[in-house]
Amino acid sequence: PLHEELREAEWVQNVSEENGWPHAFVGYVDFSAEDTNNTLKKLNTFPLMRGIRQQLHWHENPLYRFQSIPDLMNQTAWQSNFAYIQEYGWSFELQVFTSQMKDAALFASDFPETTMVLQHCGMPEDTSDVGMNLWRDGMTRLAECPNVHCKFSGLGTFIHRNDPDFIADITGECLELFSADRCLYGSNFPIERIWTGYGSIVNAFLKAISGLSEPEQISVMRNNAMRIYKMDT
Repeated sequence: PLHEELREAEWVQNVSEENGWPHAFVGYVDFSAEDTNNTLKKLNTFPLMRGIRQQLHWHENPLYRFQSIPDLMNQTAWQSNFAYIQEYGWSFELQVFTSQMKDAALFASDFPETTMVLQHCGMPEDTSDVGMNLWRDGMTRLAECPNVHCKFSGLGTFIHRNDPDFIADITGECLELFSADRCLYGSNFPIERIWTGYGSIVNAFLKAISGLSEPEQISVMRNNAMRIYKMDT
């Protein structure tokens, strides 16, 4: 029987073949597993495979925690398995909290040939002055890694609403750090549907980047994702 991650990939591939979309997908692999490379080889049989996401985020609050340790990405065995991703030319969806960003930057530097997409603008869950300053410091470290890109997504996760002003503030800082060439839009749907509609999310992000030139706006909303996920091939 197929592992769950392979069944999921097969289902998405079938949906695309029946409907003409989606045009690409990111799969899941546990890089802690002994059979990681075998799973990657099987995922590589699906034409729409473009990247891998394993959620690495750890937080002092157990409710926000996905992994049992904060530095899984720095474990030798985990990194040895992660190295296999380079054989396929796939990207990696990097999902960490502020407290993990220093380690995440070191991790990204260890794999400079692998494109990494930082989820949810680095998940700024602590919006106090202290929390935001720590977030800025961590984001600055990540922005110094040229292989790290910033995804504009999931900004309602911790405030539980679609807040155009908050979105504008966060994306504005991310654009200053990463530039429009390394930022990309992501809807985070259907999760965001808990507190808003799809049109409202799109409009909030369009308003947030309205100060960019038209080519830069197109890059953030379309072209960068097309390039990173190789949807033009």
